Amino acid sequence: MYKYTVARQLATKKVITNRGDEVGKLSDLTINEASGEIESLVVELDRDSKVTKRMGGKERTIHVPYSAVTAVSDVFIVDERELTKIQE
Repeated sequence: MYKYTVARQLATKKVITNRGDEVGKLSDLTINEASGEIESLVVELDRDSKVTKRMGGKERTIHVPYSAVTAVSDVFIVDERELTKIQE
């Protein structure tokens, strides 16, 4: 029961960069089945965000490596430099 409570608390949290720019909202998580560790965040992109426009892709979602997450509170904060690597 505890795991479901935590999952509900994470659902649809906003994802922003360490510079305060909105990326989108959490859609899902990729979990390593063997270790149980989070591998990446599946983020539904906000089409109006500066970050999304800079990325220039046509994708609706991106996978942000969990190593890019610097903090989690009311939002997920991710290192903007890691987002640059995703588009390369």
